[in-house]
Amino acid sequence: VAIGEHHHRRTSALITDMDLPLGLAIGNSLEVAESVQTLQGKGPQDLEEVCLALAANMVQLADGGAYEQCLARAREALQSGAALQKLRDMVEAQGGDVSVIDDPANFAAAKVTHTVTAPRSGYIYSMDTEKIGISSVLLGAGRERKEDAIDYAAGIILRAKTGDWVEQGAPLAEFFAESEEKLAPAQQLYLQAVQISDTKPTLPPLIMAKVDVTGVSVW
Repeated sequence: VAIGEHHHRRTSALITDMDLPLGLAIGNSLEVAESVQTLQGKGPQDLEEVCLALAANMVQLADGGAYEQCLARAREALQSGAALQKLRDMVEAQGGDVSVIDDPANFAAAKVTHTVTAPRSGYIYSMDTEKIGISSVLLGAGRERKEDAIDYAAGIILRAKTGDWVEQGAPLAEFFAESEEKLAPAQQLYLQAVQISDTKPTLPPLIMAKVDVTGVSVW
């Protein structure tokens, strides 16, 4: 915020909990598909909530009025389909294939899928988001080395998140990859990242604070 304001740009930031995955999708095509679902009003509630708050703050920075008014405008753009159409316009303007916005099933599918299951019953007490991110890289969703190619179909769909109760053998996540050999190391790291306990955790708020030119305020 200080850097943005120094360069004469009105700037604000929301402090969110990076120790909790946002939404359910990890990976390039998977995240775009989830974004489309969210813009259709069918996405994960936590992702929708944070996106609406970010959009409302951006409208407010553009002199859109009080925050609640800006939030109502953002919600109307979502509910009317205007936000989804704007994404379609942006993809089209950049020469992208809008068919995957109209129907994300048009994305290339991963060659291999695999279900990671819970090793025991209990509450998911915590999730190490860094390890989960690295797990998706091992599946091909990111680069381990600079020269590596990215597999846009690779990634993870979360089937259970922090605070959820899972039975032993129930799905924790779905893996998507190009080859079977990528699954084992990714699963090993993923299971290390998910801690299951008999105790239900207390979840923090999705948004903790706002930072702007006036300082820090609790959300």
